Amino acid sequence: MDKTELICVGAIAGSFGVRGDVRVKSFCADPQAIASYGSLYTEDGSRNFSIKLIGVVAGGLSAHLGGIASKEEADSLRGIGLFAKRDRLPNLPADEFYHADLIGLSVQDTGGLVLGKVQAMHNHGAGDLVEIMGAGFKDGLLVPFTKEAVPLVDIKAGVMILGLPDEAEDDAL
Repeated sequence: MDKTELICVGAIAGSFGVRGDVRVKSFCADPQAIASYGSLYTEDGSRNFSIKLIGVVAGGLSAHLGGIASKEEADSLRGIGLFAKRDRLPNLPADEFYHADLIGLSVQDTGGLVLGKVQAMHNHGAGDLVEIMGAGFKDGLLVPFTKEAVPLVDIKAGVMILGLPDEAEDDAL
């Protein structure tokens, strides 16, 4: 299976109970939608699981994954990302994007100067952050993924426009 066919929709946070159930952190806008995309896969596509949601727990959802029958098996899956086939996911409005589609985009300032590439997307609870790596940056530059900071994303052209104030850009260099 080609990795571009898979989109990360969640991760296993650990076991839940003694019967092989797991705690799942959903990355979906509607957390419970994770169960509506059919089988979920590991990142390399080597394993797949049916998923049945059991309930809501602190920090996520409790779920039963097909083929997982013991606490030990569930514990061994901690930290594993859960991926859905792209064709099972809903089409997004023009101003929304799957993180996987943003990674690797060329990042330019509003004047067309290439700053680097999107290295990763992060969300630590306060909103999405774009991590940009480029030759001119001391470290990766983290920018909020907002209309103000990122006024344009063109997936087809492979470009993200960064609208940082000049002093913020100078501080990053």
